[in-house]
Amino acid sequence: METVLLSIHLIVAIALVAVILLQRSEGGALGIGGGGQGGMMTARGAGNLLTKATKWLAIVFLANSLLLGWFAANKRGEDAVLDAAVEQSLEEGDSQLPEIPTVPEDGEG
Repeated sequence: METVLLSIHLIVAIALVAVILLQRSEGGALGIGGGGQGGMMTARGAGNLLTKATKWLAIVFLANSLLLGWFAANKRGEDAVLDAAVEQSLEEGDSQLPEIPTVPEDGEG
């Protein structure tokens, strides 16, 4: 289930970025996009469609984020990867330090 939600989340995020970038700039804050009268998105209907699409994509993105957070918080019986690694190394009785490299006896290396 989490894989499906994560895939949907990724698709919605990409679509949201694309829809936002397609919208006409209203103030020219960065000086790009929508500067002149001629262009692809001059019709009022296209602007309204992009605004509605942005709203619904944002709602789906937020709801999906909340669901993914809820699934992550309610995992039962699964330890974190780091906790499992620490427990495994403590059970083996190995040192936490790396092995010290040695110099070969013949001096070549």
